[in-house]
Amino acid sequence: MEQLDSRRLPGPNLLWPRPGAVIDVAMEEAERPGLLAAWERQARCILDAVGWQTQDTCVRSFEGGASLAISAPLDALYAATEVNEWALESACASLADDPVPDSSAAAERLRQVISEETRPRLLALRREAEEHGVSFLSDDDQASVGLGQGSLTWPVAELPDPSSLPWDSIHDVPLALVTGTNGKTTTVRLLACIARAAGLQPGFSSTDQVVVGEEVVERGDWSGPGGARRVLQDKGTQIALLETARGGMLRRGLAVERADVAAVLNVGADHLGEWGVGSLEALCQGKFVVTSVAPLIVLNADDEAVSRAGRALGKPTIWFSLQPPSPWLRELLSGGGRAYLCEDGCLVRREGDACQKLLDLDDLPIGLGGAARHNVANALAAAGIAEGLGLDQEAIAAGLRSFRGDDADNPGRMNRFNVGGVDVIVDFAHNPHGLEAMLNMACTLPAKRRLVLLGQAGDREDEAIGELARLSAGAGFDHVIIKDMEVHSRGREKGEVVALLERELEGAGFSPERCSHAESEAAGVEQALEWAQPGDLLLLLVHADRAGVLDRIRALQD
Repeated sequence: MEQLDSRRLPGPNLLWPRPGAVIDVAMEEAERPGLLAAWERQARCILDAVGWQTQDTCVRSFEGGASLAISAPLDALYAATEVNEWALESACASLADDPVPDSSAAAERLRQVISEETRPRLLALRREAEEHGVSFLSDDDQASVGLGQGSLTWPVAELPDPSSLPWDSIHDVPLALVTGTNGKTTTVRLLACIARAAGLQPGFSSTDQVVVGEEVVERGDWSGPGGARRVLQDKGTQIALLETARGGMLRRGLAVERADVAAVLNVGADHLGEWGVGSLEALCQGKFVVTSVAPLIVLNADDEAVSRAGRALGKPTIWFSLQPPSPWLRELLSGGGRAYLCEDGCLVRREGDACQKLLDLDDLPIGLGGAARHNVANALAAAGIAEGLGLDQEAIAAGLRSFRGDDADNPGRMNRFNVGGVDVIVDFAHNPHGLEAMLNMACTLPAKRRLVLLGQAGDREDEAIGELARLSAGAGFDHVIIKDMEVHSRGREKGEVVALLERELEGAGFSPERCSHAESEAAGVEQALEWAQPGDLLLLLVHADRAGVLDRIRALQD
């Protein structure tokens, strides 16, 4: 047995909707029955001994290991990790016939640790918020009641008496959670544009930044619980749109216990093998955590894993689809279901037998007349989410029409430039699912020759990295530049990923003469620009230096 990780789970998570602590362990299959039984026995023993008789245990098995969790009070989660670690240590000792640690002595020490961490006023504030029907948020530093413009926030060390608060003026704001393998950032930016068209000031978090109104309040990857709280505790937020990444959900759970709408855009094989998620099915379960806190969900009918999981939930759902309705979707619609579809060159809303045109596909700038099918899907998803948040069809259509998708509206996501007659597209696609969408889009655009700048971080499995090369080889591009991403090597040797991509390209029949190398992302961009001639198309997949690349391309346009 090997302990992989021990962490707190403050919010609703893959295991259950309760706060607690979890340990991920790797083990041989032969070890599993004995270890799990011994851990549960020792966990129950120590939970009772520290006075947590009402707390429970939970096991989630995965290939090659398991997640071992205990529930715990929200104000004692650091202590809970120690309680859980004692249970695992004791279980391992008992299985090895080693002396088992004294539970009485451990319980006395752990009760002291719990006592030092406990904050009764925090729990009282949480209970009072629940009784008044408003949200409660907290982390190590701050706690708040209500959301956005209806919120009040205090340092955790200076919490007020809940009975003294003006509860009549504390309220929530409309809140959507958006997750998926690809398209999350573009979709929340689309939603922000729709919200502005409706006369609301949006707050949104993403992998790039936190924005409230027109102000960027934080830069960087804020797609986890921290970014959510940053939006939701800002009194400028009138409607909250939260990109909700897989990593944050698996590491800490959700920042919120309820939302108005939750959307799952798609599920593709990416980041497999992390946090006990080793299969597409398990990844789908992880992303569907967002649906556990919302009464209405928005789902992709074209994604097999998403549609299968969504139909099994039995929750009110707004579907979106690029394809003619499948038999099961037709049946749902005939029963009064709702969906946003792309039909006959239009984006339409269907509910039962009624069909309402939203806008022409040609009026959707990010759709490129239908060539960028992934962005048409993002627009349909955004329309469904906006409806779930109570925004009207006029605002939805206006927002979709006005979102340009350029480097001002949607930096780093399919930004298109004309540089001396060369069609240059800069995008963040970084996994097979996203790359396939971009390659398909690029192949529909007119071009004499096509080039792709390709690379990957070192924390992906060989198979996932190889798939990038195989997709590129099969797309019929004229040239591939493989960039070294040493800044994102993440445990791999210098040049290892480049060599893997080159090997897979050649194995897929891509001639070595049509492939070249670049020492960095910036060098790859320069090499691509030197290669290009008027009429060519460059697909520049940029991950490490987006701002620098965009500045370089803009300078060439001046």
